[in-house]
Amino acid sequence: MPLNPELQGRVFPPTEPYLVGREKVREFSRAVFATNPVNLDVEAARAAGYDDIVAPPTFAVVVQELSLAQLLADPEAGIDFSRVVHGDQRFTSTRPIVAGDELTATLTVASVKSLGPHSMVTAQSEITDAAGEHVVTSISTLVVRGDD
Repeated sequence: MPLNPELQGRVFPPTEPYLVGREKVREFSRAVFATNPVNLDVEAARAAGYDDIVAPPTFAVVVQELSLAQLLADPEAGIDFSRVVHGDQRFTSTRPIVAGDELTATLTVASVKSLGPHSMVTAQSEITDAAGEHVVTSISTLVVRGDD
């Protein structure tokens, strides 16, 4: 089933706030082999001028996933998750994510394209802090494989 082309331009409601936990940042840092002391040690992060430990740039995908879940669960989207392949991921940050941040993501469907039996959807999540200030934009392109 092809994706619904009317999704393009759709904006989903903001996600519930996600409180960035210190241990989650450490776990993620270890998982992606981030060895900079600011990613693991509070004192090193504070000495570098941060309020708490700093998440690796790709940590934003944890928050973006909450907004992507809205798209994937929407029956009008026509996305069969069993046929989804991750095509691309990009991040543009205003500032690093740090433990203690309370982040909210708002997803916009930037584009929907058909390529033969396959479809591609590009989703852009604007991630903001508790003050409503931009922290990072996370852009994902998902490929939905067509029928075999």
